[in-house]
Amino acid sequence: MKQQIYQQIRNLLESSRYGVLIINLINQLVTGIVYMIYPLFLFYLAYYQDLRFWNSLLIPALSFFLVSWFRRIINAPRPYEVFNQPPLIGKNTLGKSFPSRHVFSAFVIATTIYPIFSWLGLLLMLSGLLLAIVRVLGGVHFWRDVIVGALLGLAFGFINWL
Repeated sequence: MKQQIYQQIRNLLESSRYGVLIINLINQLVTGIVYMIYPLFLFYLAYYQDLRFWNSLLIPALSFFLVSWFRRIINAPRPYEVFNQPPLIGKNTLGKSFPSRHVFSAFVIATTIYPIFSWLGLLLMLSGLLLAIVRVLGGVHFWRDVIVGALLGLAFGFINWL
């Protein structure tokens, strides 16, 4: 995203009475829901002694570690660093923008859940898409960060299906 477009989006959201509040609420709500559903899903698998429990636990955990390690190595700057503007979503981390770990997590969890509860997996994928949009609008990620985060989440989640 270019600085001029970022500034236009920022101005539009700040001029709206509830624009910044809505962006922050969606970010917190979607993140909280996804992170709450995942342990409940794991509990469900464990309770019913479903053998998919271990893959559903280990593949997302290992891939989260790998994505975190990759982010640290790449250490891409965030929009608020590049454009020298405070983000609309409360964040002060420097670097580690690529790929988005929030979006990655939403998609790897959604894709892991999909084979067992397809309706919930699809709902979480839509939530992940909403989260991606909000994190770009909020100025904490570039489009490339959220797109690659989503694609990596889908790819690692599909490993559970094998």
